[in-house]
Amino acid sequence: MNGVLIIDKPQGFTSFDVIAVVRKLTGQRKTGHTGTLDPNATGVLPVLLGNATKAQDLIVNHDKSYIADFHLGLTTDTLDIWGQVKTQAESRCTQAAVEAVLPRFRGDIEQVPPMFSAVKQNGQRLYALARQGREVAREKRRVTVYALTLAAFDEPTQRGTLHIACSKGTYVRTVIDDIGAALGVGAVMTALRRTAACGYTLGDCVTLDALRALAEQGSIADRLRPTETLFTVYEALTVSGAQAKRFCNGAALDADRTALRGREVPDGTRFRVKDPSGTFLGLGVLKDGALRVFKLFLV
Repeated sequence: MNGVLIIDKPQGFTSFDVIAVVRKLTGQRKTGHTGTLDPNATGVLPVLLGNATKAQDLIVNHDKSYIADFHLGLTTDTLDIWGQVKTQAESRCTQAAVEAVLPRFRGDIEQVPPMFSAVKQNGQRLYALARQGREVAREKRRVTVYALTLAAFDEPTQRGTLHIACSKGTYVRTVIDDIGAALGVGAVMTALRRTAACGYTLGDCVTLDALRALAEQGSIADRLRPTETLFTVYEALTVSGAQAKRFCNGAALDADRTALRGREVPDGTRFRVKDPSGTFLGLGVLKDGALRVFKLFLV
């Protein structure tokens, strides 16, 4: 079974827990995923099966979108509601005050990764050090927040909801913690739901319960997305039957004998290469007038 299953990860499951369930239900040992979700987070988790696992390090679109709930007036060691409380303060922020600080966290920003994270430092995961009660200095990391809006805010309870679209490596918990610091009262994340990842959305998802039902019916393949859908940012290029055979054997194709003839295409440009029937063969890259194999997925 080759392709991508878009799972709606339930709360309380690690990403690896989800992989284990999918592996059992599909019988496919070669599995992977495109981006870890914390156990308490829910939402879009693309799971790679079979040959699709070869795409894990090649995916271009790592942008993600989230709905995040927060509570002002509180900080914890994990930056979310499930951690140990560090500070508590009376918060009387208005909706206007919250909205006023949001522009600081849009665009290219720098973040300090939370101690309770999978980031490695000197060969050790930060969360492993945090569980030992240790806190170490962390370098700031540059990330991009494409959109950040306040979807709701209840002034009496000081609770609200953010919609955020961001680049790979962005910690939403940290965004919320930084917003709380900017307001002078602290803040923690109280819920996180990923609504989009790698071009897939919640509408593409299947729950684990639904996947179990599909497994009983023998129809999991009905929810399998083609591996090619991971690379829709690249232009599709259809080659002839003979060229498809050569390409799958690792041979380079003369670009002038393909649909690229007469086009000015920069070296290094990648394409989704397909045979005349529309079957996705793999990724090709243009170099020195030839379409060369970048990664094969048919074999």
